[in-house]
Amino acid sequence: LPPGVSELESLRKRGCGAAKVENPRGSQRVLKNTPVTNRNKGADKLKPEDITQIQPQKLTLSLRSGEPQSFNLKFKRAEDYPIDLYYLMDLSFSMKDDLENVKNLGTQLMLEMAKITSDFRIGFGSFVEKTVMPYISTTPAKLLNPCTGDQNCTSPFSYKNVLKLTSNGRKFNTLVGQQQISGNLDSPEGGFDAIMQVAVCGDDIGWRNVTRLLVFSTDAGFHFAGDGKLGGIVLPNDGKCHLENNMYTMSHYYDYPSIAHLVQKLSDNNIQTIFAVTEEFQPVYKELKNLIPKSAVGTLSANSSNVINLIIDAYNSLSSEVILENSKLPDGVTITYQSRCKNGVIGEGEMGRKCSNISIGDEVSFTISITTKQCPKMGKSETIKIKPLGFTEEVEIALNFICECDCHKDGIKNSEICHNGNGTFECGACRCNDGRIGRQCECSTNEVTSEDLDKNCRKDNGTDICSNNGDCVCGTCECKKRENPEERYSGKFCECDNFNCDRSNNKLCGGHGRCECRVCICDTNWTGSACDCSLGTTTCLASNKQICNGRGTCECGTCKCTDPKFQGPTCEICPTCPGVCTEHKECVQCRAFGTGEKKDTCERDCSYFNLIMVKHRNELPQPGQAFPLMHCKERDADDCWFYYTYAVNNNTEKEVHVVEKPDCPEGPDIIPIVAGVVAGIVLIGLALLLIWKLLMIIHDRREFAKFEKEKMNAKWDTGENPIYKSAVTTVVNPKYEGK
Repeated sequence: LPPGVSELESLRKRGCGAAKVENPRGSQRVLKNTPVTNRNKGADKLKPEDITQIQPQKLTLSLRSGEPQSFNLKFKRAEDYPIDLYYLMDLSFSMKDDLENVKNLGTQLMLEMAKITSDFRIGFGSFVEKTVMPYISTTPAKLLNPCTGDQNCTSPFSYKNVLKLTSNGRKFNTLVGQQQISGNLDSPEGGFDAIMQVAVCGDDIGWRNVTRLLVFSTDAGFHFAGDGKLGGIVLPNDGKCHLENNMYTMSHYYDYPSIAHLVQKLSDNNIQTIFAVTEEFQPVYKELKNLIPKSAVGTLSANSSNVINLIIDAYNSLSSEVILENSKLPDGVTITYQSRCKNGVIGEGEMGRKCSNISIGDEVSFTISITTKQCPKMGKSETIKIKPLGFTEEVEIALNFICECDCHKDGIKNSEICHNGNGTFECGACRCNDGRIGRQCECSTNEVTSEDLDKNCRKDNGTDICSNNGDCVCGTCECKKRENPEERYSGKFCECDNFNCDRSNNKLCGGHGRCECRVCICDTNWTGSACDCSLGTTTCLASNKQICNGRGTCECGTCKCTDPKFQGPTCEICPTCPGVCTEHKECVQCRAFGTGEKKDTCERDCSYFNLIMVKHRNELPQPGQAFPLMHCKERDADDCWFYYTYAVNNNTEKEVHVVEKPDCPEGPDIIPIVAGVVAGIVLIGLALLLIWKLLMIIHDRREFAKFEKEKMNAKWDTGENPIYKSAVTTVVNPKYEGK
């Protein structure tokens, strides 16, 4: 192990000169360090193998247990990098209209991809389903034409490699134009069989060591491992190529691959997948995307008319992100990543493996640390590889392990120091010959009984040998080693250790001391069983230079406030004192509502409290909690009242709860007022008309009654007019006899 200062000091105190202390350290050596390619699109054309996007390419690390070795890895997206794109299409009957639009895809996609790269190749494959029941109908007529009615369809098949990757877009159009639709019975399709063959049949597909894109186009779901049982197929997919005459011939023999199996093969072959699926199946394929690294999902229109835009968008999304992965690590070896991405963004942990939003020509770097906790068997070298997902380039790292000091090579066999030649003296200690034991090989296993040896290894004549923390060797305790090399047993009877002391904040001796024989030896200005009590008072000084603001005592570097109204690390915070509401009013205004005098400096001046918005006043915290609080009601410039509470919680964090909607005086509502005035005028007018009408009726009735009364009282003269002659003349017929 790499000895710390205390171990080296201990060796010096025991009389070991610096020249006699061997302290081998880890190292690293770069074996291949070709610079990343700086290339413009109009520059001379390079072969794919001559383009470098990752640096360095090969190095050797010598690792000592517990000592990390770090190196920097650089990645740069090369401009005009070659692209291979394979279009894998579902040719079940529901994709009939899509096939028509794909027939001209070759030349159109060539034109669009020319804006990205001058070296682009395209291929085409199709799939339907396993050619067994119940996935397809196996009646002779349906095997010839699985479609119904007068539709002319080709025989069903599992997967067909129609066109090997080519730079001839017209050839793509011609061959795709000759394809016919087929059909099957169930809704999910056998696309996973096709993806597996595309991934593993590199020679048949024509993949180069460049960016590899697989566009998977369908309007249905997918079968996966286990579904083959419906057709009596139980053998797991073997993940090998089974193409004969460009047709997958083992669909009836092997089950569908599992998602994990596909992930492995796609990653091994550096293939990035683009799922072009209809809106209906977006949720399913988005879940699948989360399981397949370096994959994307695009929404395919009902007739695939938007497929070119979909491919371009998905490619830009995939190529703008780099994710590092490593091969399987040897036992005891760990690896950590730290990324330094665009705009100074630094990632740690799992985020340290990736960088996003990378444009062509951008350069990012990663710091990779490799540590071993143990030596492998026989101390043999191991090799690991690190590569960005979806890229063919990789970094090869040879790991050599420092398991012994060089002084082992200079051991003195049968040395007199080892009890008259009973062992080899190496690195300042004896390695005993067979049959001999003891620090200096002074005991023979045949000469002494175990009882005689064990009694010297029991502390205070107890029953435990070497305190159960070691083995009794020739009457002397040899303490056990721990998995963690920094933890040790010590003492004549292995009764001591340096890891069982009291802890504070999950740190041994609070991080302010060292553990010796299960007791903390504290650093200066620290005390306590776990060295968690500071003797200094600087952390207790308030802004007025008084210890704990004169309202508390400083204990272990922390103020204990004696006045219950005061809180905080220095007893300066008083949530319930007068003036608290006014003091924080402006900051509450700008944080909660974006108004007030401090709205322009809010982020700078008012970030000292946690803001929590509530909808109603009854949701504000109420008195009686574990910590005091102050209810506040303040008026803003618009004469609106806003309500909040101010408190300091048990973690000394300032909390402000604010009602999200202020109470504002409501202005006059014009419409009801105008409507009321108009209505009032109309009603008054109507009332006046009614009163006038009523008075007229009363007046008329009185006049009529007066007229009737005068008429009754009138006395008219009934004598005849002397000059009056009647208008009637009576003539008598003289011949009339009255019969």
